[in-house]
Amino acid sequence: MEGAHMSRRIGLLGVVAMFVAARSELARAQVSSGSQDVQIYAGELFGDRLTDTPLSGRTPRLDDSVTFGGRYTYYFTNLWGVQLSAGYSPSRAGHAPGGTDDLGLTTVDLDVLLNFTPGYRVAGHPFIGYTVLGVGYAWANLDHSALAIAGTTPVTLADTNGCTANIGLGAKYYLRDNVFIDFDTRYRYLSKLVSDHGQELNTAETTLSIGYQF
Repeated sequence: MEGAHMSRRIGLLGVVAMFVAARSELARAQVSSGSQDVQIYAGELFGDRLTDTPLSGRTPRLDDSVTFGGRYTYYFTNLWGVQLSAGYSPSRAGHAPGGTDDLGLTTVDLDVLLNFTPGYRVAGHPFIGYTVLGVGYAWANLDHSALAIAGTTPVTLADTNGCTANIGLGAKYYLRDNVFIDFDTRYRYLSKLVSDHGQELNTAETTLSIGYQF
């Protein structure tokens, strides 16, 4: 009888120990001052018109495309952090003079990040909602320049570089102590991507990433 009671106590202590260990592992996943994480992401870029006027009867546009890249985040507190990211979209210039042409878009951004649900959990795992706001630079790479007519004026459609800004919302869900998935959606402003008659672009991105916190 005494042995049975002892076995039950040992079993109970084992369950408690495993629970405490699991809680401590998940506690390490909480963002705190000095926390850092890295992510790789992939998603969709939703494009916009490239020019402010038709060229040779058609208005070129940045086509929707996949996008992928990486992010690094450093947290000053459990609420505030700064994020450096770089991404690439192998898009196309649709309705361009002479036909659709490849247009690669590279972006680099520096964002301020604010966590607005620190300490929140779903099914026992940390779930952190956040918002980001930042600026950066964008490089366009159009495969071929093209001659066109804007009204009655000959122009050349060629790539150019410019400033970019973004604002968005996202959420991280921790799968284990320091591994998480991140869903993110952002509005992205681009100053312009082509030279003659290039216009400001209003685009959007949605991404899903896998990350590691350390």
